[in-house]
Amino acid sequence: MADAWTITEPSLKFMQQTSQLCRERIDKKTAPTLENRYIERAPHMVSLAEIKEAQARLRGIAVRTELLQSDLSQDGSANRKLYLKPENLQPIGSFKLRGAYNKIASLSDEERHRGVISYSSGNHAQGVAYAARALGVNALIVMPDNAPTIKRKATAALGAEIVQVGPASSERQAKAEQLAAEHGYVIVPPYNDEKIIAGQGTMGLEILADLPDVETVLVPVGGGGMISGIATAIKLSQPSTKIIGVEPELASDAQASLRSGKIVQFAAEQVTRTIADGLRTQSVGAINFEHIRRYVDDIVTVTEDEIRQAMRLLAADPKTTAEPSGAVAVAAFLFHRDELPQTSINVAVISGGNIDPRMLAEIRS
Repeated sequence: MADAWTITEPSLKFMQQTSQLCRERIDKKTAPTLENRYIERAPHMVSLAEIKEAQARLRGIAVRTELLQSDLSQDGSANRKLYLKPENLQPIGSFKLRGAYNKIASLSDEERHRGVISYSSGNHAQGVAYAARALGVNALIVMPDNAPTIKRKATAALGAEIVQVGPASSERQAKAEQLAAEHGYVIVPPYNDEKIIAGQGTMGLEILADLPDVETVLVPVGGGGMISGIATAIKLSQPSTKIIGVEPELASDAQASLRSGKIVQFAAEQVTRTIADGLRTQSVGAINFEHIRRYVDDIVTVTEDEIRQAMRLLAADPKTTAEPSGAVAVAAFLFHRDELPQTSINVAVISGGNIDPRMLAEIRS
């Protein structure tokens, strides 16, 4: 293994590509748009050591969710096993606590004193609110006016102040940046941040510890924070394991980005059509995209009906009840076998379970 100061051939190639990318953007005087906010510096690639540091910070804070073997299968094949990573069992009902706590816990005393601000459709909002309360930090969250009521109320109950804006992810990000500039708040991004990625990467370490022989891991994709972290942790530890992202057909910007080799942004009117409210981001983050390009093997999409069917099956067990965004990875396993690696030992991440009771009743019926 190369030591910390050795530049391997793949690393050199990545540095050269990134340097050229930055030169092109500077030559064109590219504005800091939603899909391109890191123009004049190469993105920092999260290391395995940083993920292990996050794991140490999260000990006693985030639940160490153990894999659950599932009997879900469309073909009944005994040679195709599925294990579930139930992040719906976290204190806030989703994985988002990991990244949010790691980010806020990494701030200096001066930064914590200034307070934090974030923007989220719901689960990251709760993660930031929970982490901020645990660390004695004031939190302000910018949320879309179409966020599920259950998520908005849970965020407020955790002590965060809420500002509402329109449905576009770009709108809430812009509002958070404006308020941060005016009041000095520290921004805790939902996905486009190295500390967030490292926190989410702790799930990858846990998957490998529970199931060293895992061959394929299916991960929901919104802004890309979770898949960036999980893919980094697993590929740097066990490169042979396949990492497959999953997103709704109606919000398939990550798949389009990976296919085209550049970040593709979807219109808010398009992505808000999916039932999976946690995956309605208009584009992946720039930092996330670099991790996805390096470590993710493929991204597949699922239909709205497939998401609902997966939710119905998962809801049979209280431990695996999933919100729409949390069910997409299982939907891919059930309905898109031909698009996935033909592997025997598979893991699907249930990213969250914050589902409105009325929706859950409807799904079960």
